[in-house]
Amino acid sequence: MSIRIGILGYGNLGRGVEKAVIASNDMELVGVFSRRDPSTVKVDSGANVYHVDDLANMTDKIDVLVICGGSATDLPEMTPKYAKLFNVIDSFDTHANIPTHFANVDAAAKEAGKIGIISCGWDPGMFSLNRLYAHSILPGGKDYTFWGKGVSQGHSDAIRRIEGVVDARQYTVPVPEALDKVRAGENPELTTRDKHTRVCYVVAEEGADKARIEKEIVTMPNYFADYDTTVNFISAEEMKAEHSGLPHGGSVIYSGTTGGNENADGTTSKVNTHVIEYSLKLDSNPEFTGSVLVAYARAAYRMNQAGDKGAKTVFDVAPALLSPLSGDDIRAHML
Repeated sequence: MSIRIGILGYGNLGRGVEKAVIASNDMELVGVFSRRDPSTVKVDSGANVYHVDDLANMTDKIDVLVICGGSATDLPEMTPKYAKLFNVIDSFDTHANIPTHFANVDAAAKEAGKIGIISCGWDPGMFSLNRLYAHSILPGGKDYTFWGKGVSQGHSDAIRRIEGVVDARQYTVPVPEALDKVRAGENPELTTRDKHTRVCYVVAEEGADKARIEKEIVTMPNYFADYDTTVNFISAEEMKAEHSGLPHGGSVIYSGTTGGNENADGTTSKVNTHVIEYSLKLDSNPEFTGSVLVAYARAAYRMNQAGDKGAKTVFDVAPALLSPLSGDDIRAHML
């Protein structure tokens, strides 16, 4: 039996989820649901498109609803709402608000007897798992997270809102010297500015004050003021040719030690340093994130079929539940 998937929202992430569902032999795409007029939504796969209001009438046709909204305003409202009707997955990524979001989804999902897996993706998500693994194996160590080189969609949007800006892309870039120190196990104390730089490519309106635009970018609080930021003005043709993709990635690096224990003879054992690194280099951030969401949709379905309910995070999901392969196959080929 195929797992029946619905996609709520059809932006970059929704398209990524669509591709991942189509590539999964154990899944079928029931449809895409949008707040827009369905006749205006052109779906790459040719799947059926419905208005979001139709969801309430399709509880018997969808096993897992993948919610592809924004973390600022969409997901805090949508995920608890639809957890009352379906097993749900989201990519909520406002780290500070995860406990509140979890509690809201947990209450709704438990009442309905459903599963709601929140904050799936690569950070939070895959990076979160690797931080937990490292802290568990080598307690007392230190973790560092570096993002990029990659396009930050939120920062790019912030630039596009500046008067006189036609289009913009912002790349987050790790500082090589900081990376080298962390990989060497030096456990440096690093400020925000020490870890990343920001590189901006901007298409300005003809006659716009570029000096003013640049100043507004580099002094923008919460986005650029705390970083060394470079602004490059380019043509619309250059933007389309060289910056139309959405690559991203990064690394979680953890440094911890073993040894240093006092021996029976009064000597102290050697301290050994260990560095754990998990890294991603993604040609398409939304397509990779969509693939993570779909793997956790499989797990959500299986967990609910086994009688589980309530909110979950990636920490609560056994790895074997993510795979379409059988337990025998996993043990034979991956263990």
